This record gives sequence, structure tokens and C-alpha cells, in this order.
Amino acid sequence: MDSLEKKYYKISEVAELLSIPASTLRFWESKFTVIKPYRNAHGTRFYTSADIDKIAQIHYLVKDRGLKLEAAQEQLRVNPKGIDQRHQTISRLKDMRSRVQQMLDALHSLR
Repeated sequence: MDSLEKKYYKISEVAELLSIPASTLRFWESKFTVIKPYRNAHGTRFYTSADIDKIAQIHYLVKDRGLKLEAAQEQLRVNPKGIDQRHQTISRLKDMRSRVQQMLDALHSLR
């Protein structure tokens, strides 16, 4: 998540960034010990960019690869660097594909 500019993000901002419902983020927080947002005195969650990266990895494992929560936890515990590298690679490839598609659409609109 190279484009993150703030130090802390609220749950609604994280949900929008990752296209995940806030309820899913709260649920994952209860199931995955690697997600530890800071909470103020009022209980408001504040996520760091590291938290957002971990959530993106969990999203990749659960939604993209179709792993069950227990299997995703195991993967994060056993091979965190490998999961991070795969997630970053796939994210970059999706971004490149989107850019190529935009260029193709722009070329087709010129015809």
C-alpha cells in the first residue's frame, strides 16, 4: 500500500480503501491477532499502514485464494514474507492490467 499518506486511518476509510465492509474488518480483527488497531478513549479504531497491509494480505488469502480463516491464519504464521510478496505481485499485476485496459479503451475511443 504505497499510496497511504496518513499515519492513522479510521475503519470507514480502511473499508473504502480495500472495498471491504467495516463489519468484515471488525470480524477479522477478532479472528486474526495480527490486526491490532490503536483505540482511543472512546473506542474508535485507528489503523496504521502496517495494519492495512496485513488486512490486504488477509483479504488476498480469504477472498482471492478462497482459504478458510484457519488456513489463512496458518499461512500468515508459517510464511508471512511469502504471502506478502505474492500479494504485492498480484496487486501490481492487477494494477498493470487495469492501466493497459484503460489505454486500450482510450485507443478504441479514438476510432
